[in-house]
Amino acid sequence: MLTPGPTLVDPRVYRAMAQPLVGQLDPWFTKTMAEAQILLREVFRTKNRITYPISASGSGGIEASVVNPLEQGDEALVCVNGVFSERIAVIAERTGAKVTRVEAPHGTAVDANDVRRAGKGKKIKMIGLAHGESSTGVLQELADFRKAADELGALLIVDTVGTLAGIPLEVDHQRIDICFSASQKGLSAAPGLAPVTVSSRAEEVIRARKTQVQSWYFDLRAAMDYWGKQRLYHHTPPITLIYGLHEALRIVVEEGLEARWERHRQNQQALIAGLEAMGIELLVKNPAQRMATVTSMKVPQGMDDAKTRGRLLEEFNIAIAGGLGPLSGKVWRVGLLGHSSRREHVLRFLEVLERVLQQQGYRAPAKAGLVAAERSYGTAAEAPNAIAI
Repeated sequence: MLTPGPTLVDPRVYRAMAQPLVGQLDPWFTKTMAEAQILLREVFRTKNRITYPISASGSGGIEASVVNPLEQGDEALVCVNGVFSERIAVIAERTGAKVTRVEAPHGTAVDANDVRRAGKGKKIKMIGLAHGESSTGVLQELADFRKAADELGALLIVDTVGTLAGIPLEVDHQRIDICFSASQKGLSAAPGLAPVTVSSRAEEVIRARKTQVQSWYFDLRAAMDYWGKQRLYHHTPPITLIYGLHEALRIVVEEGLEARWERHRQNQQALIAGLEAMGIELLVKNPAQRMATVTSMKVPQGMDDAKTRGRLLEEFNIAIAGGLGPLSGKVWRVGLLGHSSRREHVLRFLEVLERVLQQQGYRAPAKAGLVAAERSYGTAAEAPNAIAI
């Protein structure tokens, strides 16, 4: 499973999800909830009171994070450079807010100076962006956007669906006001939960709303009555998924965030070295703007997108993703996230990809990708000559 999500799951998480169901107000389960919140704060690197997993996919995390601060007539800036950052803009527009899109071509980062210019002279309530745009593999540097938000007096809302637990992120230090993610990416849990954390400043803005949040289900204040000390019933959560998330977070903390970030960086560097040695062009040209968790490469001329992905899956049991939106049929996306980000997976993928492409007439030096990746790891002399298929 080398897609941008979901990822492979540690056997410990599967075992945790096999535990018996109990009621959502059962004392044993509420203790598990509390522990999961503590672990989430560690992984987000925050002390925020409102920190919990929303019972929804990552898209539900977008919706909750956008509809809670925005009211009709508010002004917002959204950085759009791919499919998922565009989703932030679409949801913001449906609140009745006045949304200005600050755009960049797919495969490049949005310039924070463009955000400043777009917000000049306006009363901006929110700036939204994707830390990692997983439809393209582009990473945004957050510090400049925090400065822009301070200058404009705006909340900073950040999508970390493709980056949490895989790329350095420190919510409190970076002063992110609302930060959301998804369970099935860098955390390597099952899909269906969207961790979110809300700063005290953003909490004050939400509580000062003049109107009700347009979504009952995604009203963060109401849901926190269940996840807070009161444990007031709000909805029936996906109990089994929370078992799994709890164990996945334990695994993250045991490994250590710094070690985990470094593991993702090393595996991405080896993958890139291998692809470049094979003559495959990367979508994201600027190395500083490349996500360590999702790498997008251009489909080589004359190669068949769907046929290649189909053969990888059907014959070699390797799943990668194609392009989305305007990049459909033009790029392949490889996810090295969480439990999937492993040296053996990088080497196996490069060897198999070379084999599949050669059968379509693609020419590259034999084993070039594999040798380059091994050299990147610095263990070429110790590595096996071939990877078992």
